[in-house]
Amino acid sequence: MLHRRSVQCSDPGISAVPINVPADTVKLRLEKTPISRVPRAAFYNLSELRFLWLTYNSITTIHPSSFVNLKALRELRLDGNLLTSFPWEGLRDMPRLQTLGLHNNRLSSLPAHAALFLPNITYLDLSSNRLTILPVELLDLWFPLPGQQEASVQRIILGLHDNPWLCDCQISMVMSLSMSLGSPVVLMDQLLICRRSPGQSGMLLTQTELSRCMRPSVQPAATRVISPLGSNVILRCDATGYPTPTLTWIKTLAYTDCCKQDILENSDQLPRNLETFMQQSPRVGVRWSIIILNGLSYEDAGEYRCQARNMAGISEAPIKLRVVGISRLSRLPKKKTQKTPPKLSKYKAPNQTPINAPSVKDNQIRQNITPN
Repeated sequence: MLHRRSVQCSDPGISAVPINVPADTVKLRLEKTPISRVPRAAFYNLSELRFLWLTYNSITTIHPSSFVNLKALRELRLDGNLLTSFPWEGLRDMPRLQTLGLHNNRLSSLPAHAALFLPNITYLDLSSNRLTILPVELLDLWFPLPGQQEASVQRIILGLHDNPWLCDCQISMVMSLSMSLGSPVVLMDQLLICRRSPGQSGMLLTQTELSRCMRPSVQPAATRVISPLGSNVILRCDATGYPTPTLTWIKTLAYTDCCKQDILENSDQLPRNLETFMQQSPRVGVRWSIIILNGLSYEDAGEYRCQARNMAGISEAPIKLRVVGISRLSRLPKKKTQKTPPKLSKYKAPNQTPINAPSVKDNQIRQNITPN
């Protein structure tokens, strides 16, 4: 077997990350030192490193590019430091990372974008920090809604205990879902304590009366809209739920007129998510959204689905938009034409006897000579 080099240093005289670590090091442990910062590209020469322990030091800051070139790293432990934030985007430089330990730091919040860099993490220890809430984006990552999860769900061991949680619907759902059969999340310790909730300070989560999550309900302003070509139209939907749902719009092309067939054949087959729309939440549990379509064209016709989602579920409602062109308008009335007198091809000018027309006297003579 090839020798796997391991380097461990606990020298209290070290105040900076050493730069003379052998390049073939696989495991590096820098523990119980006064190191306070991790600079940019601090481990660039350690491309074979798989385990990096920087535990129980005095680290307060980590540069976002500190872990550049650690493509083989599997485990990163930063337990027992003084971190108030963590450069989550730095995880991109460690594509094989599976274990991340941040136990016993001073983290007070988790940014929503952290979810973008955690899909491969199977062990995440956030215990003994100062966290109060979990962003919805992390809950979506750990507990995908039906229809959104992949065929093989990756399990994650998650440490959330010993944080001053605001015990609301979201943390309650984490507890409930983690205890369900086949849950993708396993909590290290299920004894979470409420410390930031009025009247619930110091109480175990299982003992509190928490607001129940409510699946979203969607109500469109209209289910069918017919508008003429070139006009302006506003589509609106309202949603209720708890936590307050987020709204998205999805459009599906649906032409039925024969004259629009060429447009349909040259268009991308949707549905697709729409990015340009407005939404507001006037109060907790309520959100509305509108789409403004100016100068309607035939391409705007189709079905618009207003989709509301929160951690309790997902709901949607369709709005069908029909664009009517000039061909749909009633026919214009015929113009009234003035009658013209018949042609006088066999007649003379007015007040004259017609050409070749027999006179009254000739008619009388003919009647007298007619045989009986």
